[in-house]
Amino acid sequence: MKIFLLILSVLITVTSAIPYILDILKGTTRPNIASWITWTLLTLVATVAEIVAGEYVTAIFTSAAALETLLVVILGLKYGYAKYSRFDAICQIGALSGFVFWFLFNSPAAAVIAVVTIDLVGALPTVRHSWLKPEEETWLTFAMAGIGGLLAIFALKTYNWTSLTYAVYIVLINAVIVFVIINRTKIMDSLTRKHKTRKLAKEQMNG
Repeated sequence: MKIFLLILSVLITVTSAIPYILDILKGTTRPNIASWITWTLLTLVATVAEIVAGEYVTAIFTSAAALETLLVVILGLKYGYAKYSRFDAICQIGALSGFVFWFLFNSPAAAVIAVVTIDLVGALPTVRHSWLKPEEETWLTFAMAGIGGLLAIFALKTYNWTSLTYAVYIVLINAVIVFVIINRTKIMDSLTRKHKTRKLAKEQMNG
């Protein structure tokens, strides 16, 4: 059963970027590439580490994820936000600093802390973008990633701090992004409708 859950988790996680990529091509999604560059670097480093360690099956999963995030970056350079804001730059520098911490402290606990920190700091530009322009994000991608993380938790053979931390973080950060996108979209739509109603009422009064 756990093997089935693990395979399902991998499939959902790997394919989660597909709706995002399709929406970019449709012109409805405009990614903030600061986050996606961080996620690409993170999965590439993980892939190299797994290949060196001889974990080839896991490396296939992370390399597929790296290719998807890299494709989002490439598309984002044309269709997204390629120009960094000050906030984006600070987050990118912070995420890159996390890699230094990861390489300096070679231990499982340090690796978990570093990976979560890098991912979290890297995710902040997308969280901010989801808040400001929720219509330019694809909530389904983050929902799928969160479900993939949840299934990964159920697929664990042993439960401890090292094995649980990153998977729990993945569920939480994606839940936050989905919540922000959906709720901010509702709020923005409501404000738009109110603005149109007021504008129409004003035109009718003037007419």
